[in-house]
Amino acid sequence: MNTLDYLVIGAGPAGLQLGYYLEEKSAASYVVLERAASAGSFFQKYPRRRTLISINKVHIGSDDPELKMRWDWNSLISDDTTMRMGKYSQDYFPSADYLVEYLQDFAERFKLKINYNSEVVSINKKDGLFIVKTAGGDMYQAKVVVVGTGTFKPNTPDIPGIEHCENYIDYSVEKSKYINKRVLVLGKGNSGFETADELIAVASTIHIASPSPIKFAWKTHFVGHLRAINNNFLDTYQLKSQNAVLDATVKKVEKREDGKLYVTFNYSHANDEVEEIMYDYVIVATGFKFDDSIFGEECKPALAINDRFPDQTSAWGSTNVDDLYFIGALTQMRDWKKHTSAFIHGFRYNAACLFNIMHDKYQNIEIPSEEIAYGARNFTNRLLEGINRSSCLWQQFGFICDLLTVNPAKGTAAYAESVPTAYVHDSKKWEDDHQFILTLEYGDTSDVDVFNANRIARDEVMDAKDSQFLHPIVRHYYKGEMISEHHMIEVLEARWTDEKMHIQPLYEYLEKELAMVGKKATMKEATTSM
Repeated sequence: MNTLDYLVIGAGPAGLQLGYYLEEKSAASYVVLERAASAGSFFQKYPRRRTLISINKVHIGSDDPELKMRWDWNSLISDDTTMRMGKYSQDYFPSADYLVEYLQDFAERFKLKINYNSEVVSINKKDGLFIVKTAGGDMYQAKVVVVGTGTFKPNTPDIPGIEHCENYIDYSVEKSKYINKRVLVLGKGNSGFETADELIAVASTIHIASPSPIKFAWKTHFVGHLRAINNNFLDTYQLKSQNAVLDATVKKVEKREDGKLYVTFNYSHANDEVEEIMYDYVIVATGFKFDDSIFGEECKPALAINDRFPDQTSAWGSTNVDDLYFIGALTQMRDWKKHTSAFIHGFRYNAACLFNIMHDKYQNIEIPSEEIAYGARNFTNRLLEGINRSSCLWQQFGFICDLLTVNPAKGTAAYAESVPTAYVHDSKKWEDDHQFILTLEYGDTSDVDVFNANRIARDEVMDAKDSQFLHPIVRHYYKGEMISEHHMIEVLEARWTDEKMHIQPLYEYLEKELAMVGKKATMKEATTSM
């Protein structure tokens, strides 16, 4: 039996990202198990339309490799900055085929320890160790198991007659099948609209339905909501081209003798009106969920969000099984439909953070940080570097932070890049220090037309807290309580370099906070010595 420190399941982008850190930054033993014959096998089939919706912006006006990752949503993190998606395609929305090629090259470039054609069929736990078995009969034993299998099991709604429908995972992409046919697509996500958009030219009528209205990514800032690349269909609805978007619950699907499918709808915005409509085909595009069938009862993870994902701690660990962790699209449970953990440009940073957290816990190697000379000016300069360069803070806005820890009694300070914000609050690692947490965050735009919103004027620095676009926020915490916060005013091209608007207000804020904590530390020291 192979005995390891870490066993990673799945050689998708997240498994490769964690594998990179285990290979390049650790002496711990590990293996990545992949059921397919190559890395990134999910993208060999998905998206069905073969065009990625993750952007690949090669030309950004800068050669800074860290800054480039702010607009590169497909590349993995590594010290070799030539291993980027832009090397494979210059397209803004590249073909998924290029991503498959890139991921396999990444695995080979860094000589990651991946066992291909190794489908995991069971995971059990005994005496504190996981026992993992593959379809080929290989057995592995590990202290820590990290699951990066993604969400590949269809999330099929419980609707009578759903068995008569096709599913996004295997519906025919041959357009001729749908010529002059009536088609219903269930699901208003990108897969649903991608499917409908592909059929516009051939189908006579297309309806897209779900109980809830469309949510647009440009409105919510969640890139899993409907993206502009997939919303051509909306023109065909509002400009009367025989197609429609229905806010309705499907009550049943009935297949009759004529071979047609008769769907009963209960409309959400028509006084609960019920209507039956006939279709030739119904395609279910309602997303995916986690498959927990390989886990034994003694280590089966608790589930969350309608049982679609494993329930997770702020360190992406199972809430009920020790030493079991999750990476990749599974980590979106922690920021469900808020941030970017469902996508490579989000979960690549989650994997990097998880590596540091596990290295700390199991190898006693501290989460990386750098000492900084004590003082408001030094702190200001270091925070500005994170604000203006960090791709992690940009991509995982509000979800991952840079952490400045300050000990006024000792006159010491340290700066840690890229730490999960919730983990900072949950962990006791920094509880004796004053914590200055830096994030980039959007303001509240829930009731605002984002294309017709008033922007904070450049000279209204005092109103920076009302900024609606992505902007930096520094929050001061001590013993779990937020002491204060400082917003830096939004700026058109996201470069916070203006002395009057950005730098001086941040310096003054930090100087005031340090004076306050220094005074308290002096008072406490005087009281203790009496």
